Amino acid sequence: MKKKTIDELLRGSPLTGMDAARLILECMEELGSGMERMDKESTIRQIRRVIRKGVQAIREEERTVPLEEAAWKSVEARAGRRAVTLRDLRHFVRRILRVKGVAEYPLRTMTGAQCRHILADAFGNSPSSYRKGRAILHSIFAYGIRQEWCDSNPVDRIEVPRIQEKNITPLTLSEVKRLQRTTEQPRFRDMQLPLQLMLFCGVRPTEITRIQPKDIHWQDKELIIRPATSKTGGGRIIPLRNITPSNTTRIAPENWNKRWKALRQAAGFTHWQADACRHTFASYHAAHFRNLTELQLEMGHRDTTLLRTRYITPIKRKDAAIYWVSCSSRP
Repeated sequence: MKKKTIDELLRGSPLTGMDAARLILECMEELGSGMERMDKESTIRQIRRVIRKGVQAIREEERTVPLEEAAWKSVEARAGRRAVTLRDLRHFVRRILRVKGVAEYPLRTMTGAQCRHILADAFGNSPSSYRKGRAILHSIFAYGIRQEWCDSNPVDRIEVPRIQEKNITPLTLSEVKRLQRTTEQPRFRDMQLPLQLMLFCGVRPTEITRIQPKDIHWQDKELIIRPATSKTGGGRIIPLRNITPSNTTRIAPENWNKRWKALRQAAGFTHWQADACRHTFASYHAAHFRNLTELQLEMGHRDTTLLRTRYITPIKRKDAAIYWVSCSSRP
């Protein structure tokens, strides 16, 4: 059988015999000096191995999706989460994808530098938003790894920024009483129980709307915050200390956010710190009961660190006694 020439083997290819020879020599140079000691068969096997590995690597690089597709697919994968969680997730994903040009970035080839640029552009003005944005971008790559769209998570190379927690001042006794007196007005009587739960059980305003009458056990004097009700997804049981029993069939009035704001304004508050009632509960609880472990469980925290660094403001014991005896016994 007649042996084919190099030109015949390369017919239809844009390469010449000289091009092929150069590529082989480059391959051997990259593999190192050990190639010089190999015989012909060993050299051919090694070059074939390089070719197969190279083709495999190229195919893997091509098996990816743009950042935009990966981001929304990762959101879809969490469809079972609570509505408020999904709303926040979508909001942060939209902010990430709003950074110019990043939506089409192939997920597999993205670098730590590119991710750092995205976070700085989308969330650079807010350390807390940067921190949350980083967590969501990290979760997109984690999902991509599970789908084999990428091999590593470049967000791992970006440090989590430290956030200086701002101290929230608890309400004074007079401010607490102003709120309570306002709920005695006919138009705000449906706010009495929600206010008591926030002040004397540490319930978050967002959790008020999820509490059902069946969650309040008047006979056992306990409030159950179920995992689906809690902001953090963890359940907790809170004692009902001197809270007036109610036969209401609805805990939060309709238009809760507007009603809660209207109550504060009617009580004379022109400025309101987020979760002020929860911080008030924590500070007066710590001063009166002096049991951080118990408070931690009632707040739903994993440990007492957050209580010490953010929630607790020193309160005089006599004021704490008035809070838990006089204030909490009001309707």
